[in-house]
Amino acid sequence: MPPYSPHLHHVPPTPFAAIRREVARADLPRVVPECCGKVWQYLKAQGIRGGRNVALYWDGKIRLEAGVECSTPFAEAGEVLRSAIPGGEVVSVPHFGPYSRLTAAHQAILTWCKAHEYQLAGPSWELYGHWDAAWDADPSLIRTDVYYQVTRRDEPSRAPSE
Repeated sequence: MPPYSPHLHHVPPTPFAAIRREVARADLPRVVPECCGKVWQYLKAQGIRGGRNVALYWDGKIRLEAGVECSTPFAEAGEVLRSAIPGGEVVSVPHFGPYSRLTAAHQAILTWCKAHEYQLAGPSWELYGHWDAAWDADPSLIRTDVYYQVTRRDEPSRAPSE
């Protein structure tokens, strides 16, 4: 795999349908796909078309919202709620390979921030590409985009006060 090249840019807020959880890191490989699957089922039952799967991480305790990009209005029901990726100034990097190796992409962004005098300013999130059958045979093709909301070190943090 080539080295990561984190990229600083601005992204708009993106609405998504989500389920909120607080989980242990060890439970992420089970909880994220479970929540995304439940949201997909909910949206399909409503006749609503979704986008990519999303995992939004609010903090180190792993308060997360996992679900599906969705710009169509829908009624919240049960565990499924309306949410949004906050947008703003971010550092992102695409990761190609198994989800179990995503830590390297996160570390690349944290290292970039330190080297370029940026600090974390809010949540991080992952956007998962739509599953392709070729990925079953070659997991190195799996694409996940990793994002961190950031600000310059000399600017006040805009982190949510939740």
